[in-house]
Amino acid sequence: MKRIHVAVGVIINSQNQILIAKRHKHLHQGGKWEFPGGKVEKGETTSEALIRELKEEVDLDVENTTPFMELSFDYPDKQVFLDIHQVSEFKGEAKGQEGQEIKWVSKCDLIDYQFPDANQPILEKIIQQS
Repeated sequence: MKRIHVAVGVIINSQNQILIAKRHKHLHQGGKWEFPGGKVEKGETTSEALIRELKEEVDLDVENTTPFMELSFDYPDKQVFLDIHQVSEFKGEAKGQEGQEIKWVSKCDLIDYQFPDANQPILEKIIQQS
């Protein structure tokens, strides 16, 4: 099984809220919430991939990203390497460009949303820092 390299954005706005997006039902882990991002293409850095993906997915113009954490996770049908970056410098109004629901949520309210298992360490780190 091939490990998929995914750039993930923990996007924080000026009210200290984090942007989350709901995965479409037909996708892997569909119906659960996630931090926006996507696959890193060959020849791209994680930061370049994240800037591209966040423009495509939520219409944000990201100015830079800061490494937050990395983790590998094995689902029964898929292996992922999550390269998570924090994003706090961006322009634009977040919109679900692919018809997905998005929300700005305070850090303490993240526990009220169901995320894929691979996202649990990210949630724990965010909550510890708040």
